[in-house]
Order: sequence, then structure tokens, then C-alpha cells
Amino acid sequence: MKRARIAALFFFALLGCQLPPERVPLKPLPDDGPPQAYADLVGRARAQATAANEAFYINNWPDLEDAAKGLELTARFLGKAADIPAKHKDNLPTEAGDLSKEALRLREAAKAHDARQTTETLQRINLRVRELRPED
Repeated sequence: MKRARIAALFFFALLGCQLPPERVPLKPLPDDGPPQAYADLVGRARAQATAANEAFYINNWPDLEDAAKGLELTARFLGKAADIPAKHKDNLPTEAGDLSKEALRLREAAKAHDARQTTETLQRINLRVRELRPED
């Protein structure tokens, strides 16, 4: 009985030592393809905003710039999305344009290694992406 407890404890200790799964890279958006689904693009923007936060946290400025560029592109595609929820139909071009502008500001702040501006811009980006959620 004692051996079983020790084996179980050892087993659970090993489970706790696993590395988190690696982040799957996002597939590039096709330039001339059909419009992407709104929910997919919002999920993509969320993943890119998260990647930007993580890059900023470890001062990885080049990755932060890349995440900002990707977010700009996603915002551009978001304006032409398919299956747009009713609550976003009327003002999606404005929301997507605002997200694109914030992504550009983020890229410029990352280039300048401006931590204060980056923090403020990331906060606005995360709020905008949160407001774009398809459900609510």
C-alpha cells in the first residue's frame, strides 16, 4: 500500500513538471482569397495581442514588432470579414480601422523601445479586441 502511494505521488509530480504546449504559429492570411470568418479573425487578433504582450514582457522588441505587423494585417482583413455578428455590422469598418491604427502605434513604439507607450497601446489593443468578441 505504501509503495502504491509513493508511486502515485511520483506520477503526479511528473505530471506537474510538464512544459506548456508550444504555441502553434498562425497560418498566413491569403491576399486574394475569400473573406475569412469574423470569429476566426477575432480569435487571430486575440492570439496576436497575446503574443505581443508576451514579447513585450521579455523585452523581445523584434517579436513585438512582428506581432504588431500581423495585427495590422488582421485588422485589414477584419473589415472585409464574413459572418459578421449583427452588433458589429454597422461599425465594423471603423472598429477595424481603429485596431489597425493602434497596431501601427504599437509597431512604432516597439521600434523606439518605448515601454510606456507600448504599455498604453497594448492596453487599448486588448480592449478593442475584447470589444470585437462575437458573443455578448
